[in-house]
Amino acid sequence: MARDRREGLEIKVVNPPAAAAMGSNNNNASAETSRTQRRQQLRASFAEFRPFKLWFPWLVPAIVVANIALFAISMFINNCPKNSPNCSARFLGRFAFQPMKENPLLGPSSLTLEKMGALDVSMVVHKHQVWRLFTCIWLHAGVFHVLANMLSLIFIGIRLEQEFGFVRIGLLYMISGFGGSLLSSLYNRAGISVGASGALFGLLGAMLSELLTNWTIYANKFAALLTLIFIIAINLAVGILPHVDNFAHLGGFTSGFLLGFVFLIRPQYGYFNQRNNPRGYAPPSAKSKHKPYQYVLWITSLILLIAGYTVGLIVLLQGTDLNKYCSWCHYLSCIPTSLWSCKSQNVYCESSQIGQQMNLTCIANGRTEMYNLSYDNQSRIQQLCSQLCR
Repeated sequence: MARDRREGLEIKVVNPPAAAAMGSNNNNASAETSRTQRRQQLRASFAEFRPFKLWFPWLVPAIVVANIALFAISMFINNCPKNSPNCSARFLGRFAFQPMKENPLLGPSSLTLEKMGALDVSMVVHKHQVWRLFTCIWLHAGVFHVLANMLSLIFIGIRLEQEFGFVRIGLLYMISGFGGSLLSSLYNRAGISVGASGALFGLLGAMLSELLTNWTIYANKFAALLTLIFIIAINLAVGILPHVDNFAHLGGFTSGFLLGFVFLIRPQYGYFNQRNNPRGYAPPSAKSKHKPYQYVLWITSLILLIAGYTVGLIVLLQGTDLNKYCSWCHYLSCIPTSLWSCKSQNVYCESSQIGQQMNLTCIANGRTEMYNLSYDNQSRIQQLCSQLCR
């Protein structure tokens, strides 16, 4: 209490009752709580608004498991200790690897892979085993090969399956793998080919076309585009090294790029907004599901895919060697530098048939071996000759 002597007034300063203070504090707290709840509800409403369904990814992990299982089966069938005295990691028993000089990737022999469905152009052309264009993408030449491809598949494929579902990504994977095998068989006609690289590059190509065709719905468009182009360029650059089948990479990438315009097309956001409008509300202009350029890309890509695959199969089954008509195409597969050479060393062997066995003698080093083989399997004879002359 204070007294003002000039006016004769007594001024009292009284604190509010405890109950009133508590009520005021409670009102402030409840107001703050309600504002927090409103903000949380608003965030939840934005989070729940997802015009595109998010799928649970199960197909890509299943493909990874299948590839690893098939590699284990190929090693079981290979049974290196029974067929070779110089196996790597003999402590693995039946699952031991072929000698490093024969297969530096730690895997089975070429004969085992051929039995299981590796891509052998002579088999496709002369015996019309077109199915090898599909089966080869499920086989791998070694531990390093299967690990590199499967890690890449997990990194690339799971996000795509979450966004677009298992049907689209499954078709894209298989058709791109077929496209990679087809282009590889048109230009690389010697030896066998295995691996999922063509299918993996198909997924990369589809990511690029998906970004382009759904350009309007992306934020940070140019950053995403430059990042993706950089990743693709690095992977394609690896293909200029010797002993890497870059034609499979190019075939898979081109197929995937075109398939992305077919399978991964997105409706525009305006189409979803008008579907969520309240009843009775008439928008100023109705939005179509897709933009005109998306329809043009869809039709053009589908025509190019059908025409390309048809012509490629016809040329392959006729046995035409496209390297005769493209003198510079070999630079797409390997570019010679001071560090390596792209020229393959030609090896020659003398052969003689004795009953069901064939005797091969390498002319370069004089080594001789007997094999259970006939003259009909020319590709296998060439492979054995290459191993004999190492």
